[in-house]
Amino acid sequence: MRTGTPGFVPLRLTEARAARHISTMTALARLLGVSSSTVTRWEDGSSSPDASALALLADVLNVRREFFLRPVQESARASFHRSLASTLKRDIDYQHAQMRWLQEISDIVQHYVDFPALDIPDVLEGVTYKQLRDEDIEDIALRLRRHWQLGEGPCADVVALMERIGIVVGAIEMGTSKLDGLCSWDSEDRPHVLLATDKMSFPRRQMDAAHELAHVVLHRSVTPVELKSDLKFIETQAFRLASAFLLPSTTYPYEVARPSLAAFEALKERWRVSIKAQIKRLSDLEMIDDDHKTDLYKLYSSKGWSREEPLDRRWQVPEPRMLRDSLDMIVTSHVRTREDLVSVEFTMSPGDVENLTGLPPGWFTNKPGEVIKLRDDARRPVTGSPQKAVIVEFPGRSK
Repeated sequence: MRTGTPGFVPLRLTEARAARHISTMTALARLLGVSSSTVTRWEDGSSSPDASALALLADVLNVRREFFLRPVQESARASFHRSLASTLKRDIDYQHAQMRWLQEISDIVQHYVDFPALDIPDVLEGVTYKQLRDEDIEDIALRLRRHWQLGEGPCADVVALMERIGIVVGAIEMGTSKLDGLCSWDSEDRPHVLLATDKMSFPRRQMDAAHELAHVVLHRSVTPVELKSDLKFIETQAFRLASAFLLPSTTYPYEVARPSLAAFEALKERWRVSIKAQIKRLSDLEMIDDDHKTDLYKLYSSKGWSREEPLDRRWQVPEPRMLRDSLDMIVTSHVRTREDLVSVEFTMSPGDVENLTGLPPGWFTNKPGEVIKLRDDARRPVTGSPQKAVIVEFPGRSK
């Protein structure tokens, strides 16, 4: 007879292990004090932990026991991330686990709050991403701006735009500078975007967000098989659309009097797009040739701007607000208490929810400060003659 916890979901254990940066089942087994074969059987579903082992798992992985009993709702659509050869599988698994938690939080919040309706126009009009040419992508960028009524000047805040058109956005520290963002769809077909906060500046946040927005617009129907085989082509398309969206072909190029680093720095003040991205944009528009582009990149590198560009610290990095404000509204409207949310609704730790939604640390657990009142007798007026004050002079001080 099979023993263990009825309803245990093996994928939940794999997910929690990835979310805690525990790269192997053997490493988790050491933390639990059990054999690696035991953890292997739990993850492959051939057995499940008993009540005491489940409690230990929950404690070590910092989740509620109910976490392992809640079904996982996965979308059949691909998840887009910029895969790099030097990126560790552990980091990619972590990012994907955090995305699933973001989607779970979003699903719970939507039980109480109506998110904005999705407003993603069909710009492909029956063609596939494989049929798009560069000029098509340039045209799509302008059509998107017209549809969302952005005009043809600088886009003030791409993250705020994404939330306004119904995309759920989260931002967390990835622990590596090699992962910039992830785009995925939940089981209800709502796009979710998870952005990195590592080494972040306003221009980088704008470009990362625009890149993931490009995936939402162009690559909704891409299958996991297509993503694997066409990743480089798909990423090139997303970069091209993001650049064309932030620096429209009808306005930005006409402000470049002479392509130079000084000119790009001045234009960065207005357009809030990195100098490096501006060089690439002019190359895409064939306003500079390959030799000129190479010279600009070499000069750029010699100035040390690959680490930090001028003006990077000028602007505050925009943060997502929709999930944070929704949870705050649920609590302040007395629909649910904070204690209810973390003990009934959410199965991951309060810190995980705070991290993914942008709530301040301790929001779920900190008690509101007590209001201290004056004693009643302290409010009574003072009676009797006031005492005389005595002036004490400091020695050596001249009068």
